[in-house]
Amino acid sequence: MKSSVFGKIMVATDGSEVAKSAVDSAIEIAKLSETKLYVIYVISVGFFSMTLPTDAEWKKAFQEQLVTEGKQATAYTENAGRAAKIEVESVILQGNPAEEILGFAEKNDIDLIVMGTHGTGGITRFLIGSVAENVVRHAKKAVLVVRGETAKKGR
Repeated sequence: MKSSVFGKIMVATDGSEVAKSAVDSAIEIAKLSETKLYVIYVISVGFFSMTLPTDAEWKKAFQEQLVTEGKQATAYTENAGRAAKIEVESVILQGNPAEEILGFAEKNDIDLIVMGTHGTGGITRFLIGSVAENVVRHAKKAVLVVRGETAKKGR
């Protein structure tokens, strides 16, 4: 039974186990909706620009490594999508993760954003914030947040 509620679905991944749970949920929804799934991996430019030495060759090698990690993270979704017989398009972006996820969703008229959360709380969330929390707070469309095991157990 096809659902027409979600015409375009996007899942954000960082390659973690929590993200894989979100991917599994997104694939199931995309299958039921008979729609294409976009998988997004965001290279956090702020992180690597603050931590890199000034050597340009080293920066280029590090950037290439991050792109490779992004391809590995999105490959899980591509493989799972093929197994479920749904079309998956992978996109690797650079920038602030929450901003890039929201920007892609808006630019591509995404109806549902699916993402995982590690359930970080306390001082860690205060210091680094939560990408999922920022996306939920600022998204103009529906967001499904899949909780990780730590969050499910109450930390």
